Amino acid sequence: MTAVSTVAALTDMTPMARALRLARQALGSTSPNPAVGAVVSKEGVVLGEGYTQPLGGGHAEIGALRQAGESSRGADLYTTLEPCCTFGRTPPCTRAIIGAGIRRVYLAVEDPNPLVLGKGRRELEAAGVQVQVSQGKDAETAGEIYQGFAKHINTGLPFVTAKFAMSLDGKIAAHTGDSKWITGPEARVVAQQLRRESDVVMVGISTVLADDPQLTARDRDGGPLTRQPLRVVLDSAGRTPTTAKLLQEPGKTVIAVCLGAPVDKIVRLEDAGAEVIQAPPDPDGRVDMNGLLEELGRRGVVNLMVEGGGIILGSLFDGGRVDKVMAFVAPVIIGGSGAASPVEGAGISRMADAWRLERTKMEQVGGDWIVTGYPKARG
Repeated sequence: MTAVSTVAALTDMTPMARALRLARQALGSTSPNPAVGAVVSKEGVVLGEGYTQPLGGGHAEIGALRQAGESSRGADLYTTLEPCCTFGRTPPCTRAIIGAGIRRVYLAVEDPNPLVLGKGRRELEAAGVQVQVSQGKDAETAGEIYQGFAKHINTGLPFVTAKFAMSLDGKIAAHTGDSKWITGPEARVVAQQLRRESDVVMVGISTVLADDPQLTARDRDGGPLTRQPLRVVLDSAGRTPTTAKLLQEPGKTVIAVCLGAPVDKIVRLEDAGAEVIQAPPDPDGRVDMNGLLEELGRRGVVNLMVEGGGIILGSLFDGGRVDKVMAFVAPVIIGGSGAASPVEGAGISRMADAWRLERTKMEQVGGDWIVTGYPKARG
């Protein structure tokens, strides 16, 4: 539903913090539209709340205004993204805000969509609505929520997050291939949240063959959620077994193979319920990543999380296609010269060419650490 609460006192958090929580709640279900949260309040009381519905559904501001009704007149609206001022699948939110008699609008960030950027704000101000843009933590939080949307709306490509779990000595499995579990249960809860917020979870065929993962978003009791991210497997030769767990789970699975992959394997995978995409090979004979990302972008994929293994992550780093890194680090030592590392590929020949992360932060979750950062542009 669009509206999500009844009238309530603002006792636990600020209106913008509530709006940001609602926006994050909608992540993964609205693409290619941005996930927005909105709160209408007056004199410390929440009159209405809303968040973006799946494609074609209502926008967050409209849900909040409808819930508040006539009480919206003279109230304040807190929204995580600049209200739209263009006609799309739904009418512009700016007109609804003006018509409802909202006195002030607080924005977490302006809309990175060139068709909206600054225009929604100016339309509101021209109608006498006061507009204020957030600074500090609220703006930073909103920026993280919309980093994928900003890339997709301006380039047509998904925002790629490289996520992996490793030991303190940089291993993702023992030399036998055993990898369950490197991190503790608290870190795995965070990993599940990341899946829920992603449009796509991608792995390589080596991960499928070694771990037979489900790749599903699950609740705290281990049950699969109703809404599942699209599962994508890079499998040049169509080696995914038809008995693979990811083909038995709810949701859709795409297997990306190279042109010329055995026809009988493609047919068996399709009969098992997978969608098979045939793509040109890259110089190494693997699925061309540029073409695949372009195809996923055309399908409205905004946030793509890559969960491994080392070959696919190495290819992405070699090609400069990683936008964000989330490394889960467990305080354990695995050792072994044959134990797998999270990132393989060609790598670098000089330390000066290493991908260095900026805007880094560390967070302890249970007994593990999550290191987050953004690869710094070279040159």
